Amino acid sequence: MSATPLAAGAASDVILDRLMSLHPKIIDLTLDRVTRLLDALGNPERALPPVVHVAGTNGKGSTQAMIRAGMEAAGKTVHAYTSPHLARFHERIRVAGELISEPDLAALLEECERVNAGHPITFFEITTCAAFLAFARTPADALLLEVGLGGRLDATNVVERPALTIITPVSLDHQQYLGETVGEIAGEKAGILKRGVPCVVGPQTDEGLAVIEARAARLGCPLYVHGQHWHVREDAGRLIFEDETGLLDLPLPNLPGPHQIENAGAALMALRHLGHDGAACEAAVTKAYWPARMQRLRRGPLAESAPGVELWLDGGHNPAGGEAVAATLARMPKRPTWLICGMLSTKDIGGYLRPLAPHVRRLHAVTIPGEHATLTAEQTQAAAHAAGMEAVTAPSVAAALAGIAAEDPQARVLICGSLYLAGTVLRENG
Repeated sequence: MSATPLAAGAASDVILDRLMSLHPKIIDLTLDRVTRLLDALGNPERALPPVVHVAGTNGKGSTQAMIRAGMEAAGKTVHAYTSPHLARFHERIRVAGELISEPDLAALLEECERVNAGHPITFFEITTCAAFLAFARTPADALLLEVGLGGRLDATNVVERPALTIITPVSLDHQQYLGETVGEIAGEKAGILKRGVPCVVGPQTDEGLAVIEARAARLGCPLYVHGQHWHVREDAGRLIFEDETGLLDLPLPNLPGPHQIENAGAALMALRHLGHDGAACEAAVTKAYWPARMQRLRRGPLAESAPGVELWLDGGHNPAGGEAVAATLARMPKRPTWLICGMLSTKDIGGYLRPLAPHVRRLHAVTIPGEHATLTAEQTQAAAHAAGMEAVTAPSVAAALAGIAAEDPQARVLICGSLYLAGTVLRENG
């Protein structure tokens, strides 16, 4: 199967639209439908290269991006599966290092649609089956597999024996599906643990860690736990990582923000466990790329419309994400900071905004275009007021940016609150 760079084309988009109608719920956690279709497809999930399965509330994508950068620098061929996408669906499926091509994606989706024969199945489940077909049919040294939601009943959790699992920090998000407490949510994330398979565990609350450790003990899973088996910190402008095999003194991650130190630690622990050397570990922290995670926008129509503005984009959308962004802003050079924010109604907007309030001059609230679950700009404005921020509404991101630039041509502007908003911005900014 070829894996040429993404080509423009609408065939896959038409099929993806059809697949949305196969099940009335966007999220319906069970493994019955996905295992039925995988059986009918010949069980491609049993023919995958060694799998690194990644779950967690925050940091999954960044951690996976760092592992991929390290493995590829070591000469390995790597598949990767992530969600959601930002600008185009093809971003979710990286085959042997390249985004899946439009012809391959369309062919795989048609095959899954034909074999599924109209049975109820969610969009994520059937597209995950298509990804497994792509990964099983193209040789690679590893597959980095990111959980879509939760873990225990996620469509990716059909791999019977991964090479390694990773659980990044667990916090409150998607409570309507995963549980009301960090412990309950950690139990869902820990559902990816498999008997005897090692697991790298990122920083956790005491409640979350207790749940993960209890399940690991039942299954005989060796754990590599942050603060116990590995340690990571910033020291004098360097990243210092230490585990039982020794110490690494590396550059700071090129992905900005203090939270990326801990994500890097999990990635480095995974790479060390998988047998990679210091050169691969250095590449992991210096060469990783992950869009919409405190991403500086320097080019494109939106960025060029306000040339004096320092423009950033972040897709974090839960309280832990708000705390991470706040910590990042606190470490930046002093500069008036303005937010352009849009969020979904399913998120804890107050919990997201409160940590940001001390760092922000004003929030410009927008409605996320094309998202039925978006908060209105007026609702986001009201939530910002409740969080202690000055806030106004704007008809669009472009209009908000123009207004900020007119008032403060040297502003720092962060577009934030949702990966869906981030995707809209990346598409519009080219």
